[in-house]
Amino acid sequence: MEISPLASAVVLGIVEGLTEFLPVSSTGHLIIVSDLLGVNDEKGKIFDIVIQLGAILAVCWEYRARFARAFSGIGTDPLQQRFALNLAVAFTPAAALGFLFASKIKQYLFNPIAVAAALVVGAIAIVAIERWYERRGAPRVTSVDEMTWQDALKVGFAQCLSLVPGTSRSGATIMGAMVVGLSRQAATEFSFFLAVPIMFAATGYQVVKYRDLFTAADLGPFAIGFGVSFVAALVAVRALIRYVATHDFRAFAWYRIALGAAVLAWFS
Repeated sequence: MEISPLASAVVLGIVEGLTEFLPVSSTGHLIIVSDLLGVNDEKGKIFDIVIQLGAILAVCWEYRARFARAFSGIGTDPLQQRFALNLAVAFTPAAALGFLFASKIKQYLFNPIAVAAALVVGAIAIVAIERWYERRGAPRVTSVDEMTWQDALKVGFAQCLSLVPGTSRSGATIMGAMVVGLSRQAATEFSFFLAVPIMFAATGYQVVKYRDLFTAADLGPFAIGFGVSFVAALVAVRALIRYVATHDFRAFAWYRIALGAAVLAWFS
């Protein structure tokens, strides 16, 4: 499909922003849409880095007061110290595995067929966990501030599953947190917070790795994609928090199955 660089930037910015924090896999969507647009090359991967940064800054903006409290109180406030510790603990497993195996994962799994399979498998997991969650009774943890470091570590291991494109980082962390004992809302908010260090680390690593591919000609499309992703992610984050107050995640599972089937039919 022929499309101008600016139009491609808008489309991919919207896709990244809307899907980054939903349990549907933003990486999977970017691989699929980039393939359809014909921009799934090395330069396209650089563009993905830029728009992912736009999405994560949307979370930083939405929760700026919470992060400000954490930074200002980290030296004196035990509650903020525990919050920071939990993020560090949950961040570590996926960061270590990603550093060791990122190149192999991109080599073998960054393709529409692998993404489609992961979308369907992840959907089945969401439905199974939701059924179990309803039978379990009241959640043990109803606020992010009630989490222990052991809870955070378990969520961190769940996040490792998201290294497979199509699995969904937010899906893995939210479902993992619910299994650990968090309420849907607490699990969703912790997923947002955990996205900040893991995505900043991934972005920084890839910027250094691919820095030679950046050119002045990319500034316009990159800036547009960044801005569009920021706005779309802000909308998605606010909408998801309202959604989980009264709904479960099964709707996302059915969407994943439908998308996975469509991708398999299209690319097979």
